Amino acid sequence: MNAVDMAPSPTRPSALAGYEDWPAYVARNRHNAVSPASRQLADTLGVPAVTPDLEYKVHSESAHDGVITSRLSWQLGFGPRTSAWFVRPAGATGPLPGLLALHCHGGIKAYGAERLVRFPHGLDDHDGGAPLGVRPDDHPYELPPLNTRAKLYGGRALATWLAQQGFSVLAHDTFMWGSRRFGLEPLPWRTANAVKGQQALRREAGVELSATEQYNAAAAAHEETVAKAATLIGTSVAGTVAHDDLAALGILASLPGVNADRLGCLGFSGGGGRAMMLGALSPLIRSYVVTCMMTTLGSLLPAYLDAHSWLLHTPGLAKLGDWPDLAVRSNAKVLVQYGLADPLFPEKGMRDAHQHLLENMPARYTGSFRHERHVFTPAMQDEAASFLAANLQPNQPTSTSAPARTDS
Repeated sequence: MNAVDMAPSPTRPSALAGYEDWPAYVARNRHNAVSPASRQLADTLGVPAVTPDLEYKVHSESAHDGVITSRLSWQLGFGPRTSAWFVRPAGATGPLPGLLALHCHGGIKAYGAERLVRFPHGLDDHDGGAPLGVRPDDHPYELPPLNTRAKLYGGRALATWLAQQGFSVLAHDTFMWGSRRFGLEPLPWRTANAVKGQQALRREAGVELSATEQYNAAAAAHEETVAKAATLIGTSVAGTVAHDDLAALGILASLPGVNADRLGCLGFSGGGGRAMMLGALSPLIRSYVVTCMMTTLGSLLPAYLDAHSWLLHTPGLAKLGDWPDLAVRSNAKVLVQYGLADPLFPEKGMRDAHQHLLENMPARYTGSFRHERHVFTPAMQDEAASFLAANLQPNQPTSTSAPARTDS
């Protein structure tokens, strides 16, 4: 306990604003896994059950760039309404393989799936500083600045680009991001203390935080509070994120024009971890791609702990095995892309994880090493799409494991 915890106030702000119904929902609903392995993982993560027979609403639909983009939303059993985008090739006939495009953490929680979607009518041509849209709850939001996409994804809107390659793609906000973010006005006490410190440092440099920057700073500090709350109520950050992703997978399987027997997912960074969790929890995932999110847990000690969020650091998870063992729990075929210059993971941890996967799932695992930092480049995206097409597209040869490659 410190002075901030003991500060006098007539009303202590909620630390779970917008999610006051989260504890009761977790207490009532536990994920009903279909196998002992997924049950063990779901119990460790504390994954809540997804509300059955979720209904989605279509808010808008537009044709552009050779695709049709629909804005969807649905209400889960707790917290704010989920916003999502469904992107599919224009003029497609017959059901197509479906993909969940899982957004990264990125230290940016003010928005989520928007970073993966190209919007029509020039809405992408902006600097991220003005509200340019309306969420399903009629609150304005800022579309992500293009420099975020340029920095992490080589300038591509991943979900839109994948639809142009022949997939039906759903990109959704997950727990804590975008439409599913926490209300942080007023700021909880501990979060307020952290934000005031950042504001003071920026003011000394003659800079004021924008509304989005202030929210992201608050959300970064607040993630510690969310993790404590999750532990208190019997779940985890990763388990609740997995709940949202399982719900989105069910929505994807039900969307028109999607072949529910040919579903996959992919993600970069935290999105890659989400893809691996989803593959281990749901047999609906036939193939997935993990980009820049693979190492051994031991390699994170002692210098790499603070490089990662609570999506990775789940209490009790190490009792089930190492991080790559999550992939072993799935029957899906997986491509893992490693960046040898990735500052978030030691090279030895990545190579040890690769060897572990080669030894334990040789027929279902492909590893690819590149001299890249923590990024999902267009070349890596091309490789990911080819891998998913080989495993999910009808009349395509079945993918087999390939030797690890290192591109110079």
